[in-house]
Amino acid sequence: MADKKKDRNRSVDPAVLEILARTEDSGFDTAYDRFLKMQPQCNFGEQGICCHVCIQGPCRITKKADKGICGATAYTIVARNLVRHELGGCTAHADHGLHATLLAKEVVEGRAPDYQIKDTDKLYAVAKRIGVSTEGKDDKAIFKELVDIALEDFSRLDGEDSKWLSKVIIPERIEKFKDCNILPSSIHRTIAGAMAQTHMGMDADPVNLVFKSLEVSLADYIGEHIATSLSDVLFGTPKPVVSEANMGVLDPDYINIAVHGHNPILSEMIVQAARDMKGEAEAAGAKGIKCMGICCTGNEILMRQGVPILTNFASQELAIMTGAVDAMVVDIQCIMPGIQAVSECFHTRIVTTSTSVKIPSAYHIEFDEERAMEKAREVIQIAIGAYKERNKDKVSIPQIKNKVVAGFSVEALLDLFAAINPERPIKVLTDAIESGELRGVCLLAGCNNLKRIHDQNHSTIAQELARNNVLLVATGCAAQTYAKFGMLNSDAVEKYAGDGLKAFLNRLNEANKDKLTEKLPLVFHMGSCVDNSRAYDLMTYMAEEMQVDTPKVPYAASAPEAMSEKAIAIGSWAVSLGMPVHVGVVPPIPGSPLVDGIARQIAQDVYGGYFIWETDPEESAKKILAALDERTWKLKVHKMAKEQYETEAISKTW
Repeated sequence: MADKKKDRNRSVDPAVLEILARTEDSGFDTAYDRFLKMQPQCNFGEQGICCHVCIQGPCRITKKADKGICGATAYTIVARNLVRHELGGCTAHADHGLHATLLAKEVVEGRAPDYQIKDTDKLYAVAKRIGVSTEGKDDKAIFKELVDIALEDFSRLDGEDSKWLSKVIIPERIEKFKDCNILPSSIHRTIAGAMAQTHMGMDADPVNLVFKSLEVSLADYIGEHIATSLSDVLFGTPKPVVSEANMGVLDPDYINIAVHGHNPILSEMIVQAARDMKGEAEAAGAKGIKCMGICCTGNEILMRQGVPILTNFASQELAIMTGAVDAMVVDIQCIMPGIQAVSECFHTRIVTTSTSVKIPSAYHIEFDEERAMEKAREVIQIAIGAYKERNKDKVSIPQIKNKVVAGFSVEALLDLFAAINPERPIKVLTDAIESGELRGVCLLAGCNNLKRIHDQNHSTIAQELARNNVLLVATGCAAQTYAKFGMLNSDAVEKYAGDGLKAFLNRLNEANKDKLTEKLPLVFHMGSCVDNSRAYDLMTYMAEEMQVDTPKVPYAASAPEAMSEKAIAIGSWAVSLGMPVHVGVVPPIPGSPLVDGIARQIAQDVYGGYFIWETDPEESAKKILAALDERTWKLKVHKMAKEQYETEAISKTW
C-alpha cells in the first residue's frame, strides 16, 4: 500500500501533493490514479512497432513476426507512425494559427467589433519582415495583406514555396530545406500529402518518410509563427508583467474562473468581461470575479494581462478538487475529458466553447467572434450561478503560491539588451557567450507526462543549467512549472544562478533600473506552445549577429516531460532548424534502430540539429551542457583561425 501511495503521488509540486494526500481514499478518478491502473503500458506501442493504419491489424513486430501482414518492417512502421504523430501536432497548431488568421480577416472586414489592432508597432514590424510595404497604407490595409499571405500559406496548391517561412528564418536554412526537398508549399497541402503517403500500401522507405516528417514539422512551425505574430498584433506583444502562480491564487471570497486550453481569442474576452461584471458578482455575494489560467491559454493571458497561473497540464483535475473553482472554461488542446467527472463531485461547471472540443455532460457555449463579448458574458453568468451553489465546507485551497515575472517576448528581451547596446541589442547576448560569461541559451519547453514525476524533470534540469551559467527561456507547461516553483523571480537568481549568469542578469537589471518594477527572473517566460516560434526568432537573431547558420549557435532545447503530438512536431522542426533537442520521455521510435539512429546521429550530419534521449534529469543537464560547450568551443576555434589567417575559416552554412 505504501508503494501504491508513493506511485500515486507522482509530483514534486507541494500544492498537488497536498491535494493528493487528502484525497487518497476519496474515490476520485484523476490522471494520477489512471496512470497506476494503466501499468504496465504496452511495450509494442512504446517502441513504435505496432501498426494500425489498416484493419488487417493491428500488427506487432516480434521475434516470431518480423513483418506486418502487408510486409511492412519495423523501420517502415516506426517511420510511418512518426509521420502520423507529427501530423497530429501540426494539425493542432495549424488549427490554432488558422483561427487567429480568420479572426484577423474578420477584424479587417469589420465583422468582429469586439477585437481591434492593439499593437501597431508589431504590425509594422511583421509587415517589414514578411515584405509587405507600408507606405501610404492605413493599418487595416497592411493587416489585410499580411492576412492574405498567411491564408495563402495555409491553402496554396500551386507548389510555390511558403512565403512566410522564407521570410522568418535565415536564407541558409531555406537553401538546406530546398536541397533536401522538405520546404513546404503550404500547411494544408503538406498535411494532405503526408497523410496520403502514410496510407496502407504507400511509402515503405523509412528515410523518405523521415524527410516527410520534417516537412510536416516545418509546416507546424509556419502555423505557430503565424499564430504568434497575428495574436501579438490583435492582443499586444507581451512586456514584463508581475503576477503569481500555483493553487494559492484561488480566493474563496471571489468567483474563480479557470481558463484552460491554448487560444487567446476566447480567454482575452473572458478576462475583459470578468472585469466588467464585478457588479453582477457582488450581487451574488462575492467580492468580484478572479480569472486564472491553466496550460497555454493561461500563458497567453499571463503574458498580456498579468492573470495568475493556477496549475499546468497534469494537475488540471486537482484544481477542481480544491472546491473553489466555479467554472473551468476550455477552448482547444490538452483538455482532459476527466475534468467533467471530477467536476460532478463539486459545484464546478465545465464550459466547452469549440465545435471540435465537446465533453459529454459539460455545458457548451459556442463561441462566436462576431459576438465575442456577448458570449463571454454568457459564460461568466454560468460561473456566477455555480458560485451560488458552492459548498464552503468542501473548499480547501493549498496556500502555496509564488511571485511571477513574465512577459518576455523577443521584443521585450531586445529592449532589455538595448539599454546596454542600443545599436545592436542582440550583441549583448552573443558577447556574453563568446566571452565565456554564459555557456549558451536553452529553451525549456513541453508538457507534463506522468511517466516522469510531475514537474521534477523541469525543475531539476533548469536548476542545473542555471548553476552552469546557461540563459534560460521557457514556454508552455515547462514555463508554468517554473512559475509555480518561484523560479520566475529574482529570488531564484540568488538561489540558483551561477556567477556568470548572475553577473549577466545583474548587468541587465542595472542598465534597465529606471523602467523595471521588478528585477529580472532566473527563467524568461516567453509564452505558450505556439510561442516556441519566439524562442527560435531569438536563435535566428543570434545567428545573424554571429554571421553563422543556426546549427553553429550555442542554443539548445529541452522537453523534459514531453507528452503530446505537438511536442513531437515542435522537437522535429527545432532539429531541422539546427538545435540539439533533449527529450525526457523517449518517443515511440526505438523499435527501429535505423529511425532512432537518424534522429540522434544522422540528423546532425544533414541539419546540424539532433535529438538527445535522456530520462534522468541530472544526466540530461550534463548532455545539454556538453552540446552547448561543443558549439562554443567550435566558435572560439573558428574565430581564432579567422583572426590568424585573416580569412573565413569556415563556411557560414552547415
